[in-house]
Amino acid sequence: MDMPVIELTGVTKSFGPVDVLKGVGLSAYAGKVTALVGDNGAGKSTLIKGLAGVQPYDSGEIKFAGNVVNLHTPRDASLLGIEVVYQDLALCENLDIVQNMFLGREDMKHGTLYEGVMEREAAKTLQGLSVRTVKSVRQKVSSLSGGQRQTVAIARSVLRNAKLVILDEPTAALGVAQTEQVLHLVRRLADAGVAVIIISHNLVDIFKVADYISVLYLGQMVASLETTKTNNADVVGYITGSKTYIGDNS
Repeated sequence: MDMPVIELTGVTKSFGPVDVLKGVGLSAYAGKVTALVGDNGAGKSTLIKGLAGVQPYDSGEIKFAGNVVNLHTPRDASLLGIEVVYQDLALCENLDIVQNMFLGREDMKHGTLYEGVMEREAAKTLQGLSVRTVKSVRQKVSSLSGGQRQTVAIARSVLRNAKLVILDEPTAALGVAQTEQVLHLVRRLADAGVAVIIISHNLVDIFKVADYISVLYLGQMVASLETTKTNNADVVGYITGSKTYIGDNS
């Protein structure tokens, strides 16, 4: 297998006397979707916040493209090409798609916005992901459906030349049709060579889109599985602690 884009080894995180992450390992590969699953309180959010540089790990090793790195701030993560699409999406409803995709990194010269350039880049990014549900890149986000908003948030990460995109419950509030739209987009993102980590409680979605499944249980990575070599019942067993994984779960 190729070298992982991101590789965590033995990472820990505590809040006071509570050990949230207990020597966790996780790998994600270019062109592959890795699902991170676990019950509430398993440590998924803490693990992702460490990758995003929001809450640095207490100990452990982080390798990016084979090199040991430190993620002390969100800027550290962003400079490496790590982008997180949180469940709330962090979109501004009063702005249009172009303005949201370039928010905080507007293309300017001599104090003037390069509106035409940004518009073309936004449209090119959406086209590159085969997005056909958005009529105009000048639509206000307030007019978009839940699936379209997820699309804009994911496209924004691609626009930033992301090497690793982390999606936090991307289909949680979506209907059937919009869920299918987002899952297809996730697959296209991986097919474009990006490493994707998706957090979800929906195992049906996971088995549709993921190449690998990593299971957290009470702060420990208890299973790392190839999706084609496992099944729903086994994954539920690891999530609930009723099944023990035999194999390399580092």
